[in-house]
Amino acid sequence: MPEMLDIVDENGIPTGRSVPRTVAHAEGLRHRTSHVWIVRRKAGRVQVLLQMRCAAKDSYPGCYDISSAGHIPAGDEFVGSALRELREELGVDASAEDLHECGLRRFRFEAEFHGKPFKDNQVSKVFCLWLDKEAEDFNVQKSEIDYVKWFDLDEAIRAVDEGTIPNCIFPEELGMVKEFVQKASPLGEAGREAD
Repeated sequence: MPEMLDIVDENGIPTGRSVPRTVAHAEGLRHRTSHVWIVRRKAGRVQVLLQMRCAAKDSYPGCYDISSAGHIPAGDEFVGSALRELREELGVDASAEDLHECGLRRFRFEAEFHGKPFKDNQVSKVFCLWLDKEAEDFNVQKSEIDYVKWFDLDEAIRAVDEGTIPNCIFPEELGMVKEFVQKASPLGEAGREAD
């Protein structure tokens, strides 16, 4: 059975119509995704975890991407979907309280992958998750991800802005992550990491 997605309005509210994911991308129909950026402090610097998309992905194969992201199946919600993707893609068990909402993003673009047109029209809820764990200790979903790697946040922002790493990351979203970590209390982070 195909993966079904709710068609949504500009605020991410379902319209009552659902279509297969392939149809949403073929026709550019607006749907929802959850984006979770995993961050940590290491040696006094903030780092962000990026995943390397595997070569078989239907879009942006072989590119660095958000720590964990996924389409929201019909009938599901942003937070539940974010937590499920963390478990499936990275083997991370988190709770709703661990996710820090950074805002909503809307975007659309068209490209071609594997010889087929791809039209993406998303409403994405962006979250940050504090988690201090070494890259090799994540249990990555090999059908989706080749590996994960920590980058200093400022280095990741520069690499995305300058295009020095293959990526499908929106600079605005990394900006949301930077804004979140600048507002975060170091004491609050340490407490959450120790939980």
